[in-house]
Amino acid sequence: MKNQEPFQALFFLSTLVLLFISSAKGKCPPSFLCGNLGTMYFPYTDTKHPHCGLLVIHGCVDRDPDAVKTIKNKGEWFYITRDSSTQTLLFRDDDLRTLLLTRRCGVFSKNYTSLDTSSPFLSLQFTTVTLFTCNRTLNITPPSSAFSKSTICPNEDIFYGTSKVDESFSYGSEDIPDSYFELCSKIRLPIRDAELVPNSNGSLFDYVSADIPVRTEVSNPCSSCYRLRGGQCQLDSQGKFFCIQEKTSRKVKIVVAATSAAGALGILMVLACILRRYYCHKKNPTYIMIENFLKQHGHLSAKRYSYLEVKKMTNSFKNKLGQGGFGTVYKGRLQNGSFVAVKVLSKLKGDGEEFINEVASISMTSHVNIVSLLGFCLEGSKRFLIYEYMPNGSLEKFIYEEKDPSRLKLTLHCTTMYSIAIGVARGLEYLHKGCNTKILHFDIKPHNILLDELFCPKISDFGLAKICPREKSIVSMMVARGTIGYIAPELFCRNFGGVSHKSDVYSYGMMVLEMLGARENNNCRVDFPSEDYFPHWIYNHLESNEDLQFRCTKNQNDEEMVRKMIIVSLWCIQTDPSNRPAMSKVVKMMEGSIRSLQIPPKSFLFSSSVPQSQSSDSSGY
Repeated sequence: MKNQEPFQALFFLSTLVLLFISSAKGKCPPSFLCGNLGTMYFPYTDTKHPHCGLLVIHGCVDRDPDAVKTIKNKGEWFYITRDSSTQTLLFRDDDLRTLLLTRRCGVFSKNYTSLDTSSPFLSLQFTTVTLFTCNRTLNITPPSSAFSKSTICPNEDIFYGTSKVDESFSYGSEDIPDSYFELCSKIRLPIRDAELVPNSNGSLFDYVSADIPVRTEVSNPCSSCYRLRGGQCQLDSQGKFFCIQEKTSRKVKIVVAATSAAGALGILMVLACILRRYYCHKKNPTYIMIENFLKQHGHLSAKRYSYLEVKKMTNSFKNKLGQGGFGTVYKGRLQNGSFVAVKVLSKLKGDGEEFINEVASISMTSHVNIVSLLGFCLEGSKRFLIYEYMPNGSLEKFIYEEKDPSRLKLTLHCTTMYSIAIGVARGLEYLHKGCNTKILHFDIKPHNILLDELFCPKISDFGLAKICPREKSIVSMMVARGTIGYIAPELFCRNFGGVSHKSDVYSYGMMVLEMLGARENNNCRVDFPSEDYFPHWIYNHLESNEDLQFRCTKNQNDEEMVRKMIIVSLWCIQTDPSNRPAMSKVVKMMEGSIRSLQIPPKSFLFSSSVPQSQSSDSSGY
């Protein structure tokens, strides 16, 4: 039966080819049903009749009436709902929504133009507000009582009008000359209800809306073409409008038939190549090894996708998130509208170990501080892993400003760093003790810690992980695993002790010290001579009870959190693994009182520099 699989696929696709040749384009329906959106009309259409409209809604043909409805416009995906009170369609911008939910002033840093349609016959109208963001040092005063100022951002004043100006769906400061604000930035943002303009004490975060009420406007010639003649709107070679009607000439039909035949021949040639590659991959030992693993672990919660499904969800791999040690990561979107990160494993890693490690390890976990594996794909040499999307990327981007200059204003405050450190500790504790089997990560570093929209940390990249029985303390290992600067000494020299879960403890300690003392840690920077090894530098200051002078410390509470993180980290990087605390102990130490912590003995290795990630372009997945 297994040998018949490619022939069944050939028969199925051949049938599709014949249907493609023999079918004629059907007449466009006057309306269509789209689940909970109700009855929809032109210029909207569904995926069954993509040629019948200017905006295609995905999810209408799903049997579940509450299935997520989405629209792709100029390369951007929008989640579509209907306002029950006004019956207006709402387009949701997920990126803008994330900024609003986290109360970030990045909301007011750019003009909103993402709804500009790519169709020359269609415009999308939505209500906007015009704002001027001005550096606070300019001391600008509103020119009239109808103009309000917001001070919700730390370094900028934001000015906006409080009355409707005209019928062009723009509210705000059109009556004020731009020259008055020539030193400021003029932006426009979408709003939900123009009647709810905030007063001087209101919050612009609540006024700006990521759920955008949209009104479509179709040009008169295009509307007449569709509604009166049942045609389609097109532009000729000179950019002039013309209407294609259902009745076509005999010459056009011959051209369509010839094109269809040529397309069918091309598809059959592609099928022949697929069959050839199919049999080649069936003989590949790596492919056989991974397939056997997947059969033995049929209970895996992650869904298996085809290559075509992965290609569709990533929009043909257009949005690259970064590059990691095991491959490239792209942003994607599932049919339900959820964003995902798709990791394309490098073809150079031919033994398949990293694929099995990630699928096996993460599928066994379920924890708030462990990244979720939603699916995978294995087709021949193509291997993909599909994770939940983390909008804030990796921790590395926040402690090395040269990795992402655009994040310079998003500094990690002491409270945030403290929460991240505790979250990672809880995740490691779960891997070591909370699973049915013990999972050793072997590559804990800032690059592999992902941050969600609320900066909750999640451990990722299990390509080097090792699964072992819970009762087994010492792990056999032929070669060292990990990143230079974070590898425990016993991994490269057995004289220091056996390899165990304490190796992850060492990496965790170095990672927390890196968070506090990285040379480019935004505003939380500590300068020390380059020839000094940072743990020794910071140990000497602790021992002599000197002020550490971290710039991120604003009060005594901050100083205690930083001091606690340092002391716990120094315990974690003890050279002798037996002197390091288990991660369960680390969590208790981090959450407990600093008065109960003692400074550990000075027992850690010397190094010539501060450890840094070896990846120049990282993704974190």
